[in-house]
Amino acid sequence: MLVGVEGLDVADEAFSAFVAARQRELVRLGWALTGDRQLGEDLVQTALLQLWPHWSRVAAAGEPFAYTQRIVINLWSSWRRRRWRTERLDASPPDSSGGDVAIEAQTRASLDGWLARLPRRQRAVLVLRFVCDLDVGETADRLGCSTGTVKSQTSKALRTLRANVESVGSFAEEASS
Repeated sequence: MLVGVEGLDVADEAFSAFVAARQRELVRLGWALTGDRQLGEDLVQTALLQLWPHWSRVAAAGEPFAYTQRIVINLWSSWRRRRWRTERLDASPPDSSGGDVAIEAQTRASLDGWLARLPRRQRAVLVLRFVCDLDVGETADRLGCSTGTVKSQTSKALRTLRANVESVGSFAEEASS
């Protein structure tokens, strides 16, 4: 953190403090949206670069984290429309929480795979609702849509995921017999 460094003004210090406090959550959002840790970090870095010139105004408005989440989602959405393809050499290990790292990595890879099967809007809704733990109203605000849209997209996404899980389960049963 750059607190107390000569030559930095209050806005610089406030921005540095914001990044230090919220970077982990933003990277988790970027990772969940993209399905790739490094691409998620790139997404957040790009969002922070876009935020910086407007930091004083955004901070004065009172909700810089929500505003930054919105930037991340909008950037991700535009990246998806461009159909950028990246190589995925290896999944990076998740942040260790003291549990079994191998199980956590396998769970994360499974979650990334399931989320990747969803349409863009449904994936964003699930990530905001269940990974970022936002309520329906906050999710609607971040996506710029109505609460009814959030509810219907959540329902459709969960239905799709359930159908995929059931089809994989029945395929696995057929293959083992």
